[in-house]
Amino acid sequence: MQISLFKILLIAGVAYAVSFICGLLIYMILMIYGTMVMRGVMEEKTNRIAEVIVSSVKPFQLMLGKIIGIGAVGITQFVIWIVLLVGLQLLLPVIFPSMGAELAQQAATTGSQPESPSMLMTITEGLSSINVPLNIFCFLFYFAGGYLLYASLFAAIGSVVSEDQSEAQSLVFPVMMPIILGFVIMTKAVSDPNSSLAVFGSLFPLTSPIVMMGRINYDVPAWELILSMVLLVIGFLFFTWVTAKIYRTGILLYGKRITWKEMIKWTFRKN
Repeated sequence: MQISLFKILLIAGVAYAVSFICGLLIYMILMIYGTMVMRGVMEEKTNRIAEVIVSSVKPFQLMLGKIIGIGAVGITQFVIWIVLLVGLQLLLPVIFPSMGAELAQQAATTGSQPESPSMLMTITEGLSSINVPLNIFCFLFYFAGGYLLYASLFAAIGSVVSEDQSEAQSLVFPVMMPIILGFVIMTKAVSDPNSSLAVFGSLFPLTSPIVMMGRINYDVPAWELILSMVLLVIGFLFFTWVTAKIYRTGILLYGKRITWKEMIKWTFRKN
């Protein structure tokens, strides 16, 4: 009974760990790659490279190219990691050949299954109980959706910063807050995935990339998952439309300290 209880707890711990790690990775992606987009746009603007490029392409195309370029680098890295993890899982029997042989010998000697399966075997069983294709698909989807949404916001901030790059610190805080909030909600969601806060966090577009990955291994209803994805796509389209207006004006504006109030006014201005 104690061994069975330990096995159940260990398998549940594997699901908890996978959910937490996936949510943490999305959190780090949004922070790291979003900041990379902002710094890339700031560098192009301060070095006057953007002025030359804008003479050949539209500002929106320039912004989208920067976002997609850095995002492609991120996706390539994670595809490599996934291939390595899958390969490592396939190589486990080769790396630990004695594990299966010892269990088979014990079963043949006693005529029954071993009483205390190794922890490695239990962890492997826990991993096999997780819907790996669903996890990979959702991870890639929320990575792409969350990155595109936040990268557009970071690009808009980078476009309005002039020579004094310390301006970005005050402008970037409102964008960072939903990411941090999503991580905080995710840490609660992995322990209580059906709470109202966890459900809200997994549906709200600004936090869903992080929170939903923390709930994905806890039998999330299909309608919640579909609704979360639809809202994330709508959120991406909306924020891309808003930030495109800011980027179009800010990328060629120099020598003026821009506030969020002015940036919001640009979104309502007819072009």
